[in-house]
Amino acid sequence: MSTFSTHNFANQKALIRVDFNVPIKNGVITDDTRIRGALPTIKKVLADGGSVILMSHWGRPLKDIEKKPNLTLADFSLKPVVPYLGKLLGIEVQFADDCISDDAVKKAADLKPGQVLLLENLRYYKQEEKGDKDFAEKLSKLGDVYVNDAFGTAHRAHASTAVIAQFFPGDKKMFGLLMEGEVIAAEKVMHNNQKPFTAIIGGAKVSDKILIIEQLLDRATDIIIGGGMAYTFFKAEGGQIGNSLCEDDRLEMAIALLKKAQDKGVCIHLPADSITADKFAADANTSSALSNEIPIGWMGLDIGQMAIAQFSKIIGNSKTILWNGPMGVFEMDKFQHGTKAIALAVAEATKNGAYSLVGGGDSVAAVNKFGLADQVSYVSTGGGAMLEYFEGKELPGIAAIKS
Repeated sequence: MSTFSTHNFANQKALIRVDFNVPIKNGVITDDTRIRGALPTIKKVLADGGSVILMSHWGRPLKDIEKKPNLTLADFSLKPVVPYLGKLLGIEVQFADDCISDDAVKKAADLKPGQVLLLENLRYYKQEEKGDKDFAEKLSKLGDVYVNDAFGTAHRAHASTAVIAQFFPGDKKMFGLLMEGEVIAAEKVMHNNQKPFTAIIGGAKVSDKILIIEQLLDRATDIIIGGGMAYTFFKAEGGQIGNSLCEDDRLEMAIALLKKAQDKGVCIHLPADSITADKFAADANTSSALSNEIPIGWMGLDIGQMAIAQFSKIIGNSKTILWNGPMGVFEMDKFQHGTKAIALAVAEATKNGAYSLVGGGDSVAAVNKFGLADQVSYVSTGGGAMLEYFEGKELPGIAAIKS
C-alpha cells in the first residue's frame, strides 16, 4: 500500500472513488460537506501535475425507478455536481455521461495534467453494487493509480470501493486524505484512546446500537445513553415510560448489557429526566418528568435539565469522547435542547484538551446545525461505515487497499 501524501502524481491519472452522494433538491446541492471533504485529495493530485478522474454513486437509481416508474436515470445524475465542484476548485470540470462507455474511456484518455473529469453515477449499473469483477476491471483501465477517498462507502464490497483495488499493484492503490483522516481518527478512539473515555450513544433503537455498545464495553470507562433507546432500558428496569419508544423484544438484552457493563466496571449513564410530549409532533404540548416515571399518554422526546447537567459533567471530565446519535428529536425545535447542550459540552471538553470524534449521520447533522463542527476534534463523513468500524467489523474498502 502506497501513502497518498508522499506519492508523486506527476503525469499520472488518479482514479479517485469519492462519496458525492450529497442531498440535491431541484438541481441544487443543499449540503456540500462530502464534496468539500474530497477537495484536499483532488488538489494534491493537481498540484503534483497529475489529472483526476472522479467516480461516485448517487442514490439508488435502479431500485427507486423500479418502485416509481415515473422516475428516470436522469433524476439520479451527478451532473449538478459539475459546476459546483468547478467553482470550488476554480477550474472547469469535465463530465462523462456514463462511467464505462466509449465516451468515458476517450475523455479519460485525453485528460491533460491539471484537468478533472467526473464520471456519471456508478449505480446506473447493477454490477456496481453486486461487486462485479468485469465492471471493476473496466473502471480500473481509466486511471494509472487508484485512490479510495470514500469512507462513507468503505463498508460496501462494491465494484468501485473494494473489487477494483485488485487491478492495481500495491504502490498504485492508496487511501486519499479524507479516508486516511477517517481511519486515523477511528483508530485513535478505539485503540489509542486516553482515559476517561466517554461514549455518547443515542438514537431510536437499542437493536441498532447493540454491537457498538458491546465493543465499547471493552474500551470505554463511561457510556452515556440518550434518545429513544434509553426508554427500553428504563422499562427493562421496571420503570414507567408512558408512550415512549420501546423495543419490548429487547428488554432482556438491555438488562444483560447493564449487567455486563457492571461486571466490566463500565458506568452506563441513563438520563435522569426527560422532556415529554403528548404526541410526536412539533406543536405537541410539553412537560417534564423523571425518565422512569413518565405518565401514560406522554412520551419522552428529549433529555431534561437534570440529565443535561449529569451528562455534561461526565463529558467535561473525559479525555476521549465518541458521539454517535442524538439525545432526542432534535429536528423539532422543542426537542433540540438536549442534543444542543451535549454538543456544547463536547465542544467545551475539546477546548480543554479532550479528543472528540463525532460520527453517524444524525450526530454530524446536529453539530453542523448548531455551528459546532469546527469545535470538535474530528467529524466523520462515514455514517454507516463509521458505525460498522466501531462494531468491530472489517470494512471491505479498507481491507482492499491494505491487502
